[in-house]
Amino acid sequence: MKITAIKGFPVKVGHRNQFVVKIETDAGIDGVGEGGISGHERVMQAMLEHFSLFLIGEDPRRIEHIWQTCYRGAYFEGGKIVAATLSAIDIALWDILGKSLNTPVYQLLGGAVRERIPCFASPGMLTGPHIVETAKSFIEQGWRSLRFNPGMITEGWTGGTGAIFEPLESIDHAVHWLREIRKAVGPAIELSIDYHHRLSVVEAAYFCQRVADVNLFFIEEPIRAENHRAYAQLRTMTPVPFAIGEEFSSKWAFAPFLDAGLINFARVDVSNIGGITEARKVAGWCETQYIDMMPHNPLGPITTAASIHWAAATPNFSYLEYQHRLAESYPTDLFPQMPVLDGAEFPLPTAPGLGVTFNEDAVKDHPFEEWEAPHWKRRDGSYTNW
Repeated sequence: MKITAIKGFPVKVGHRNQFVVKIETDAGIDGVGEGGISGHERVMQAMLEHFSLFLIGEDPRRIEHIWQTCYRGAYFEGGKIVAATLSAIDIALWDILGKSLNTPVYQLLGGAVRERIPCFASPGMLTGPHIVETAKSFIEQGWRSLRFNPGMITEGWTGGTGAIFEPLESIDHAVHWLREIRKAVGPAIELSIDYHHRLSVVEAAYFCQRVADVNLFFIEEPIRAENHRAYAQLRTMTPVPFAIGEEFSSKWAFAPFLDAGLINFARVDVSNIGGITEARKVAGWCETQYIDMMPHNPLGPITTAASIHWAAATPNFSYLEYQHRLAESYPTDLFPQMPVLDGAEFPLPTAPGLGVTFNEDAVKDHPFEEWEAPHWKRRDGSYTNW
């Protein structure tokens, strides 16, 4: 079997763009993958075109060989764009292999170690009393683990470009509403927050100290992760578990955090880390330290499917992120077959490969739109993280 074509599709899906990759073979079998850096779809397309110069003609079943060639082949190893594009290629290759053997991908990873794939929900921002009722409605639907996002209580605040974000004000509101949610849902529900690397070490410690009585399950990405020593300092200031890693683009990025014992939940993203191949290696490292995997999953049905298969075969998996607002916008003309949530879990897939189909003829009906992540400011006009 040989690769005959590699196609990239920057496409608008719901309210955001996605980068879908389709790999075709001379056996009439194709596979689909997804690259994960939102806002850089055109850059991933250029990287894909470069990779295709030497991948066409290769045997798609040589997954590890292709991974090593793409990652190391330019001498300047890795990088986020390389890893995201390689992720899409890798996922598509596993899809091809599963289809060629008429078996779901997770069977190729050692088989299922669980019968269901549990998820956590993201009910919304901690910006007002509505979030308490929203949380209660999720519990009534069967969800047991809820992760929230901080915001600002400012009239008309939506978090778009130009929005003012002041960390200490946000912390006040987040602490208040998390406490109200805890009162409303009781002690058995797992409550967490994603600060999206918006805080300093001091601000993150201040938040954790103020919210200690809520008993958070984890705080996600409280600070930026370029320097693991900052997390080491924060660890001395709070016992709240850390969920880290959604931005990491290789196993090597995880290494210093694992060596220093700074991760409690590894937020591997199969569409950023280097695909299923690299995600498996990170999971193996984490297993040696009894760290659970909690995949980042804010994109499309292909990433969701790849995460499900990987989670099914990963013993130290905990929860898969599920974004209701995104998933409800997946167009069925573009993805005629995709994973379907059952309550708060995904059932084990049964179709060969990933179990996702992509209709490239429908791409024209979902044209790509230029998008830039929101740029936020402090009140003094300085830039702050979104």
